Amino acid sequence: MKALISVFNKEGIIDFAKVLTSSGWEILSTGGTAKKLAEAGIKVKDVSEYTGFPEMMDGRVKTLHPKVYGGLLALRANKGHMQQAKDNNIEMIDMVVVNLYPFEETVKKKLSFEETIEMIDIGGPSMLRSAAKNFKDVIVITDPNDYQEISEAIKDKKEIPIEKRKELAKKVFTRTSLYDREIMDYLSDKGELFPGTIIRNFSKKQEMRYGENPHQQAAFYTDEQIIEPSVGIAEQLQGKELSYNNIMDADSALNIIKEFKQPCVAVIKHANPSGVAVSENVCEALKRAYNADSLSAFGCVIALNRDMDKDCAEFLKDKFIEVIIAPNFDDATLKILEGKKNLRLLRLPSLPDCYGIECRHDLYDCKKVIGGALFQTRDFPDLHLEDVKVAKNDNPTKDDIKNILENWRKTEKIEFICPTKNQPSKEQLQDMLFAIKVCKHVKSNSVIYVKDNCTVGIGAGQMSRVDSSMIATRKSGEKAKGATCCSDAFFPFRDGIDEIAKAGISAIIQPGGSIRDKEVIEAANEHDIAMVFSGIRLFKH
Repeated sequence: MKALISVFNKEGIIDFAKVLTSSGWEILSTGGTAKKLAEAGIKVKDVSEYTGFPEMMDGRVKTLHPKVYGGLLALRANKGHMQQAKDNNIEMIDMVVVNLYPFEETVKKKLSFEETIEMIDIGGPSMLRSAAKNFKDVIVITDPNDYQEISEAIKDKKEIPIEKRKELAKKVFTRTSLYDREIMDYLSDKGELFPGTIIRNFSKKQEMRYGENPHQQAAFYTDEQIIEPSVGIAEQLQGKELSYNNIMDADSALNIIKEFKQPCVAVIKHANPSGVAVSENVCEALKRAYNADSLSAFGCVIALNRDMDKDCAEFLKDKFIEVIIAPNFDDATLKILEGKKNLRLLRLPSLPDCYGIECRHDLYDCKKVIGGALFQTRDFPDLHLEDVKVAKNDNPTKDDIKNILENWRKTEKIEFICPTKNQPSKEQLQDMLFAIKVCKHVKSNSVIYVKDNCTVGIGAGQMSRVDSSMIATRKSGEKAKGATCCSDAFFPFRDGIDEIAKAGISAIIQPGGSIRDKEVIEAANEHDIAMVFSGIRLFKH
């Protein structure tokens, strides 16, 4: 029996090779692997000695030889193959143990193009794929975690079952496909926003009890190439297994709190926020966000962008919460919440260092449709009070409104338009910026009311904007008096403004650009409401 061993990651390879040699296997190897095995007292034959062909071209050519690939690809049950192998002095290779140069790690080192290209492994993937194709006859190992199981079978002189051989082969093709993606990403034009082909590799993290509904089956897959803080990399500290809907809601909550550098809490129900607040401390933000709509918060998911402390836990201990996700939980918090056996606690330490545009490591938002997928960028103006200006313009044109975003793309500066007689105060403008950041995460049509960096009423997912306005008014009650309103798209009629005025709203921010902007402006003036056109539509479907 013959094994070919050539590994970059040499963890565990000495012990594994010793099991092979003590069981009568002959070992072929190359370069650094051969040297390491020999130093450990393991008898090794160099591949060049076996093929009779020298390693050349700075190691680019060493295993690419018919005596290697013939020994891997020959079907043992095929008499023709075996006769041709005999005629050409090709011996069978019964095992391949190979793992690849870490190309992605090489890219991170930011070496020259020529140095990086040299780290593209050619022989390794070729040997792995050859052995995996012929898995019925050749055992192929690319994951060091498989050494133990194969070692035990060899020591006990047991045959490796065909199911295990197939599983090992599948690992090979998974690994080489990931490897090819890394190389493709490196060679791609970084200035090409939407390349001709997008390849994303997802690894199964867990299977769900069911999907959105009990009759649907589901599983959760993660993209290990994305390092942005997400539910996929969070550590679960307690509670039941996450459900499909838990993960969707946790993702929605995280996307909101990552908008804010200040202490922020988002309370999510069915992928929409029931409350979001920013405060001086996280416990105050939690109380304000939860109480913004405590009725809807029953069975919610909550995300905090600061560590959860004892005061937060005391506030929530008698409430029905599905999931809490935070950077960390202190011992006192865990003690208070340990009695809530079904409550899932997720720890995400990297969260506080990730907010605004600094947090968008994943460049795209993707939505699956039948037969395809939609990709769009996640770019969005970085809105801060000190950088935003408001220009007075009583009769803005569509071009004026269009130019708001066009100028932002050129200068990264934002200048909103105020077409009403009342202009927003500094406090109202601050609430407008807070509202925009929240509103873009609310399902359309959406209208939200905000006061002092906290939502007080949210109308979401309606087919008409006036209906969303009515819901926001009903949800807010007296809390809407003097609040600011944000709409994710323009008001097509004045009825939405009239409805908002009933709630006592004092200022509105909306994209503008309707053919009826004039009557909407007139309605705002009639109700003494300050209105701002942002030029930023915030649809979320």
